[in-house]
Amino acid sequence: MIFKFGEQLVPISGEEWETDQVPAVFLTDSRHAEETLAKAGIIYENEIQVAKIGFCRLENQQDCVAGTLCIPKLLDVLGSRYRMYFFVNRSNVVIVDDDDFSERLIRRIRQKKTHQGETKERFIYNYVSEFMSRDLEMLVAYERRLLRMEEDVSQEHITNFQTKLMPIRRELLNLRSYYDEIMDLTKELEENENGFFLKKQLKYFGTLTDRADRLMSKTSHLLEYAQQVKEACQAQIDAKQNSNMQFLTVISTIFFPLTVITGWFGMNFKDMPGMENGYPAVVVLSIVVIVGCIVIFKKKHIL
Repeated sequence: MIFKFGEQLVPISGEEWETDQVPAVFLTDSRHAEETLAKAGIIYENEIQVAKIGFCRLENQQDCVAGTLCIPKLLDVLGSRYRMYFFVNRSNVVIVDDDDFSERLIRRIRQKKTHQGETKERFIYNYVSEFMSRDLEMLVAYERRLLRMEEDVSQEHITNFQTKLMPIRRELLNLRSYYDEIMDLTKELEENENGFFLKKQLKYFGTLTDRADRLMSKTSHLLEYAQQVKEACQAQIDAKQNSNMQFLTVISTIFFPLTVITGWFGMNFKDMPGMENGYPAVVVLSIVVIVGCIVIFKKKHIL
């Protein structure tokens, strides 16, 4: 699939390309990548393996700028990703994508954008901003989930809390790394090391860098918030444990002197006082000990 630059992205056929030789965006898959790169006048020195793309990065070569994109799926951040190559020279842009993700992005750009791609810089801006367009909404959804979890903690509903929180933290860590990679990639585009981009058009890449930076800052904030919620839950658990320990301490304190009394008077010596009349003094002493413990605990606000 080929689109020419202009006021709008207009599909053109291979025959039109051969005759008009207009600067264009090429969308292809890995099977036809070499043929398409040759048609676009781009020489790529390495092997194209879309399935092995593991992160977003940019590589400046002599004849082109080569980049890889590894984009998390919004509904499955820890699962599979969209993987693609993109190549840029002085005239053309080539995108190598084995899925239909890039095609859907371009279709959305054609439907939504007034300025779809007058230049390759504008097209790259539209392309990157389009696949990042829903990320802020996704981060807001994470924030709401954490707010609900914090409310549950405040109400002492902490059953399976760690099981619910850990996937959120892992997903946010994954997203933070992804935004960091995007920010580095757009910064390198803005540096324009090979001079393939017009200086007056570099502002588009700066805008993308700022957007990735804001998304990464938002993600870092959510990670800090998740840590605070975790600490609040741990405080609730510690408070509950302290309450249990306090209860056990009270019980132990009450029964320890009773145990001593029982052990002493249970030895059944011949001359043990109280053996003949049923130990009334022992009963009275035990009651005094219990009442005394309760009074002390009340004064100390332990009970």
